Amino acid sequence: MAVPLKKSDNITLSIRNLSKIFKGRDEKVVALDEVSLDVREGELFTLLGPSGCGKTTTLRCIAGFEKPTSGKIHFLGRDYTAIPPFRRNIGMVFQSYALFPHLSIYENVAYGLKTRKLPHREIEEKVDSILRMVGLEATRHRKSSELSGGQQQRIALARALVYNPQLLLLDEPLSNLDAKLRVYMREEIRRIQKQARVTTIYVTHDQEEALSISDRIAVMHAGRASQVGTPDEIYEDPNSIRVAAFIGQANFLECRVIKQARESLVLTFPSAEKITLKGISNRLWDFPHPEGVLFVRPNHMEIFPRPGKANTLRGKVKFILYLGSVVRHFIEVFQGRAPQEVLVDTDRRIKGVYEGEEVALGFHADDIRLFPPDQKDQLQKE
Repeated sequence: MAVPLKKSDNITLSIRNLSKIFKGRDEKVVALDEVSLDVREGELFTLLGPSGCGKTTTLRCIAGFEKPTSGKIHFLGRDYTAIPPFRRNIGMVFQSYALFPHLSIYENVAYGLKTRKLPHREIEEKVDSILRMVGLEATRHRKSSELSGGQQQRIALARALVYNPQLLLLDEPLSNLDAKLRVYMREEIRRIQKQARVTTIYVTHDQEEALSISDRIAVMHAGRASQVGTPDEIYEDPNSIRVAAFIGQANFLECRVIKQARESLVLTFPSAEKITLKGISNRLWDFPHPEGVLFVRPNHMEIFPRPGKANTLRGKVKFILYLGSVVRHFIEVFQGRAPQEVLVDTDRRIKGVYEGEEVALGFHADDIRLFPPDQKDQLQKE
């Protein structure tokens, strides 16, 4: 689980009990429900979640574009809750980039500095420096309308950073780019953010994007932060079925705990198959429920050519997809009356495992989590 922040962690942004209620003609919509978050100095902190979860509303409250219904936003020890946007020294990159198409790259980046009436030489120095950082100094005189999507995105970043903001906000900045360019630009954003050493809040619905560039992530659902942690904590040790199902691929199997000991756990499944796990960690051997939901990632499952191996589940291969770096197996397991499909990912094809054949499936104690049975309804809601 995520480790709570300490006073020594240099917290730049602190959000406490932030709520936002939009009042319509006939109903109230709770966009944020008592959200509390801390962001460290210089980190890239991502708000991740599906549409309507509250991530963009949180960002707009931080920027000052939305007034919270209740709660507090403190930045560098100062109460920013009611401070207008133009006094917050925050740089923001919008989803649409909002560039001036008739102006050159240089003029787009310099525009805000000119409105602040900075000396001409200082403007040139700042713009030249930031264009070097984003790798576009050679094309400074081209019109923004002549640029590719990736170049426009870098110009939007440059324009936000040229003020030397204390906080950078990015609202779905890669959503308008194609898949290959998204991968390249997320690496560029991370490089530029590290070089600028600016505390950054990043909003996205893309799990892979969030996992690849973030220092920490807040997974949001229904206006609340379901879990906050590093990418590996969120992926490897989700605190609920909701988080586990949203981040990456996941398998969930209903089970019953029939024996618990200090270093072993015996589970039985609706198919009447039994698995004994040994060398388990503390978070498993004191599981307080007689029934549960077992969670395991597809890449953490093992597949064997023949069924009947001890401590495995029996299954039948429905089909196999070769995806290059991953071979994905769709396996039908016999869980009670209705068969259930699980995914098993391997880095190469396995000899003896073919479509239509029965196989055995296994997993290690360190790679599973058990969730309480009352969380099963989260699977239907996601």
